[in-house]
Amino acid sequence: MVRVLVVRLDSLGDVLLSGPAVRAVAEGADEVVMLCGPRGRAAAELLPGVDRIIEWCAPWIDPEPEPVDRADVDLLTHSLRGFDRALVFTSFHQSPLPTALLLRLAGTPWIGGISEDYPGSLLDLRHRPDADVPEPERMLALAADAGFPAPADTRLRVRRPLPQLGPLTGGPGHVVVHPGTSVPARAWPPERFAEAVRLLTEAGQRVVVTGGPDETELTAYVAAGAAKGAGGSALDLGGRTTLPRLAAVLAGARAVVAGNTGPAHLAAAVGTPVVSLFAPTVPAARWAPYGVPTVLLGDQEAPCKDSRARECPVPGHPCLASVGALRVVEAVEEIADDEKIAELKRAADRKKGLGKGEDRREDAGRDKGKGPKRRGGTPREVANL
Repeated sequence: MVRVLVVRLDSLGDVLLSGPAVRAVAEGADEVVMLCGPRGRAAAELLPGVDRIIEWCAPWIDPEPEPVDRADVDLLTHSLRGFDRALVFTSFHQSPLPTALLLRLAGTPWIGGISEDYPGSLLDLRHRPDADVPEPERMLALAADAGFPAPADTRLRVRRPLPQLGPLTGGPGHVVVHPGTSVPARAWPPERFAEAVRLLTEAGQRVVVTGGPDETELTAYVAAGAAKGAGGSALDLGGRTTLPRLAAVLAGARAVVAGNTGPAHLAAAVGTPVVSLFAPTVPAARWAPYGVPTVLLGDQEAPCKDSRARECPVPGHPCLASVGALRVVEAVEEIADDEKIAELKRAADRKKGLGKGEDRREDAGRDKGKGPKRRGGTPREVANL
């Protein structure tokens, strides 16, 4: 039995981007366990191919790290025992070597990673990637070099089925507007988001505004933009969705409007086109939504380019403030996937038809003194998910 540990210790979007490489490993391993941080845990739970999760906050990765605690490190190394191989997935600005050291202390016999620094005896495979490739392809290349070739479908994916949210959102065909970002330097001005919502509703779009529990004031402000126009109202789901429920909301959308943030990658993972308001603090060539139609908005040559700034270093935030709300509305129409929405609606209609038919069969069974016949089995549960 081959047990493989895959590691991605940063945030939600980063973990989602590792999905194709994780599936590659899963095709060649008996068990795949993911070591992730608390900010990426919910995304790890959605990844196909992951059998179990170990959560740990790495002090060299987390943006708000706690002091290093010896007992905590000892507990982690104990939980990391027993793996045959480990692949440490990192971004271009991160090093796999601290993780590799802990894995060596745990007794891991084979470790692969991408490292610009001399790894000594910490890595058995030191992969050298091509420059400026998309993050999923960077991780796929490491997996392939380790003997796990890419799967036939290398797009981002999440576990299915997703929750059924038709009654909440009004069914498929809405436009999702997600105004929040984890980093202020990547945020489009809230008043522009509110204006875009107004223009979208005036154009006849059903608009759903999403955000996390700490973004409810922002989502309420943005959703209220619809009331300033002649269109309908916008649905504010700020703070009301778990990650699987958010995935379901995004899956039913014609398009998603978002910054360079985790939900943009979640939209890609459910196959929904993205209008990406992308600040160039990190390269779009690496971090833009992957594998779906995307309109990239924002000045990619602005002075903040490649700065990795968390707070905008340029007065007026010109890279994104230069994007008008009307351009966002135009971009939605350029990429909206109405064919996908039509198929979702047909699938929903078929399901309703089958449900009615099943009700009739069950009623007939009860008339004959028989209960409804159970069909199918229970899918395999994934440990600890």
